[in-house]
Amino acid sequence: MKTRTTAHFFVGLAIFVLLLAGCQQGSGPKGEEGKGLTKVTYRLKWLFNASTAGDLWAKEKGIFQQHGLDVDLKEGGAEQDAIEEIELGRAQFGVASADQVLRAVSKGADVLVLAQIFQVNPLQWIYMKSRLNIEPGSKASLKSVLEKATVGITYGGNDEAIFMALAKSLGLDPSRLHTYAITYDYSPFWQGKVQLWPCYRNTQGIALAEKMREMNDRAGFVNPADYGIRFVANSLVTSKRFAKEHPQVVKAFTAALMEGWARALQDENLKDMVAILARYEKTLEPGIIEEQIRATKPLVVPKDQKPLGYIDKKAWKQTEKVMFQEGLLSKRVEVEELFVCR
Repeated sequence: MKTRTTAHFFVGLAIFVLLLAGCQQGSGPKGEEGKGLTKVTYRLKWLFNASTAGDLWAKEKGIFQQHGLDVDLKEGGAEQDAIEEIELGRAQFGVASADQVLRAVSKGADVLVLAQIFQVNPLQWIYMKSRLNIEPGSKASLKSVLEKATVGITYGGNDEAIFMALAKSLGLDPSRLHTYAITYDYSPFWQGKVQLWPCYRNTQGIALAEKMREMNDRAGFVNPADYGIRFVANSLVTSKRFAKEHPQVVKAFTAALMEGWARALQDENLKDMVAILARYEKTLEPGIIEEQIRATKPLVVPKDQKPLGYIDKKAWKQTEKVMFQEGLLSKRVEVEELFVCR
């Protein structure tokens, strides 16, 4: 019997029947489309880990090639901006969180959202329970802690926007709070200089929590959603111009990527997926990687039988509304226009 996730990889075709209905049919990149594999560059939002499982599966297992694509899969990071690279022509596809998309569009960027990879935002702040006492879901408790603690922030990242919205929702002025610009070095967190550290709950969160257990400590998490801040996370994006000029490439890429995610999250492929990630995450034990993959699945697979890559327009509108109300957008963004190629 096929699993629910397996069936979801057909979402690529379904998405584009609607998405490209109003787009003109282009001839494709000269010298590429129609003549062997079409070369495209795909910039991820972060480093290779369980949150890129579907991307790596599509690359490693030849799914992109099966769809006629030669994909240069590039890691992301704090200093990488997929939307900027798409606008500069350095990439044709990328991964960006909703706040990145909305801020870019409010400034005039040409962005088209093709699929929403994460249905649940994994961004949370981790802390050691031996250092902080936060009552889950209590705004008063969190407010009291934030007034004194130092909070790690990736400036320019989605955690910055989420933290600003969270702080303001608690009646705090973000500019008056103690923040710390984080890097890949976790030393400030272990040393206690930074008490709250941003992480993806399904990746860094699991690895950090395991290290705390080894230190005879326990991990606590601040989930912004528990305080009413619900931002859409990683989504697949391109430019409307590219989608209009090369609809078949866009259709093929999205279908391949969704198939990659469907295959990567199948229980019967778990061992293979762990082996693939172990080649990139050399510092993690296979058991931790497996736990990360299992934690990623419920964040990616939609509920209520919706297809993989389902775009939750209601959540996008809420994200836009919160960002505008909190002064994170210079002007309102017509969310519906993000999903239409004209």
